[in-house]
Order: sequence, then C-alpha cells, then structure tokens
Amino acid sequence: MHALLAVNECLPIDAWRALLIGRAWVPSVNGPTLVRVDGDDLYDLSGIAPTASELLNRPDVAREIRSVDALPRVGSLSDALRNSTGEARDRSLPWLLAPCDLQAIKASGVTFVASMLERVIEEQARGDPAKANSVRQKIAGVVGDNLRGVRPGSPEAARVKDVLLAEGLWSQYLEVGIGPDAEIFTKVQPMSSVGTGADIGIHRQSTWNNPEPEIVLAVNSRGETVGAALGNDVNLRDFEGRSALLLGKAKDNNASCSIGPFIRLFDDAFTIDTIRRADIGLTVTAPDGLGRT
Repeated sequence: MHALLAVNECLPIDAWRALLIGRAWVPSVNGPTLVRVDGDDLYDLSGIAPTASELLNRPDVAREIRSVDALPRVGSLSDALRNSTGEARDRSLPWLLAPCDLQAIKASGVTFVASMLERVIEEQARGDPAKANSVRQKIAGVVGDNLRGVRPGSPEAARVKDVLLAEGLWSQYLEVGIGPDAEIFTKVQPMSSVGTGADIGIHRQSTWNNPEPEIVLAVNSRGETVGAALGNDVNLRDFEGRSALLLGKAKDNNASCSIGPFIRLFDDAFTIDTIRRADIGLTVTAPDGLGRT
C-alpha cells in the first residue's frame, strides 16, 4: 500500500500546472482542513472557504485560489500520503480525506454498453456468479453489437427494444441504458466517502462484488462542473442483480465510495474535453501477488 501512496503515483503527470484541492485531517485543529497542493507542500485554504462545498460554489474559484499570494502551510504532501493508510497511522500527523464533504454524491448507472450488458447478466443470473457466463453467452448471441452506436431515446433504440422484447431479454437496465431517461441515484450520503489509502466499505452479506474505477465530476449548486477526481464506485453485484429494489442496499453504504486523492479544478489546461478524452485503468493485485490490469 505504501508504494502506491508515493507522490509520483498520486499526482497527474503535469502536476506542476494542475490546481489540486483536497481535504486533510489536521491534528493541530483536531478536524478536517481544505488544502491546496503545491509541489510537496499542502497549504490551508480554509481562509477562502471552510468546506469543499462552499469553495466549489464560489465564482471563478480557480482564479481566486491562484490570486492568493500566501497561504498557511499544513505539512508535507508525501508525509500526508504515507499517513493516509489506516494500517500504521500516526495520529499526530496530517492525513488525507476524501476531497468532498457536504455535497450530495450521485452516480449514473449503465452509461456504457459493456456495463449495461453486465447489469442485464447480473439480473438474469439472479446474483449467482456461477450462472453469469452462460447468461453472458446467451445475451451476446442475441444482442451482439446491436447496441453499439445506438443513441439513447432514438428511433433506433426503440427498434432494438422491440427485438429484445420479442426474445424475452428486455431488462430494466436496458430501459435506462438506451431509453430516454438516464439512471441517476444516490451513491452514498454526504461525508461517507473515504479517501486515498482508506479501506472501502462492503456490505457484510455481499460475496460477489468488484471495484469500478470512474471519473468523478465536481459539480456546484448551480449545476456547473468545475473539476474532476478519480473514484471507486464499489459494486455489489449479488445485491443489485437480485432486484433493482435492492439498489440502495447495494450502493448506499458507509465508505462504499472512494474519491481522491484530490479534485483537479478546471482551467485553461484542464477542461471537460480533457475528461471526455481520458482513459481509466485498473490494476488488481491478487492474493498470489500477481497484478491484473
């Protein structure tokens, strides 16, 4: 874990020009503090706003932060990263938290064809991973690539729906995946996300689950997207596959969303178009020590 919490592993390759904000637990104030990253230093932003929610609501927040000449230093970024794992935390030193606080944390489901079909497989398999492969083959045989390139809510999508209905394969997930209405749901409650290095939360009754690496958008109360972060939308496939009515139990749990380490604010060098072009990868290290990407 400590190797993954090195500065070069947790910052973008153009960190020198990135405006990165986050939250750290600071023992000297016995609470969370908004921070800005500058090199290997963390600087206190609480003089601009007390919470991340209020900070992101300020007009032209990136310009405002850059206009401040001197901010109080909180500590070293490298030290805070190393101290962010719960395995051997020194509570006399700062550590990083999730960069959000009072904001609602929402998620959008089945936004890609591959993930949409996996949800249909979960539903058909009824939470039984042993049945998943056979269901996957059945659905692929009927659907194939018919859903790729289909615009949700279009006449083409309606025709695909008719075909799948005739085959008995229509699903609530296809309804929100290619239908006119998107699936938007509450992922976790405010303040329940965890940050870099922390253990995620998985419901004690779940036996079939997996991480979902995603880009998290930072949106203010005016509906403006002002930055982005990385996140793990923890997926409990057994609960959600059994019934859509179990979505709350599958998604809305303490620590069932990990965000961080920082929010990168939009500016001339980093925009929503940068996000659209981004690729997200995941490496899983198995108990045998092998890494799988």
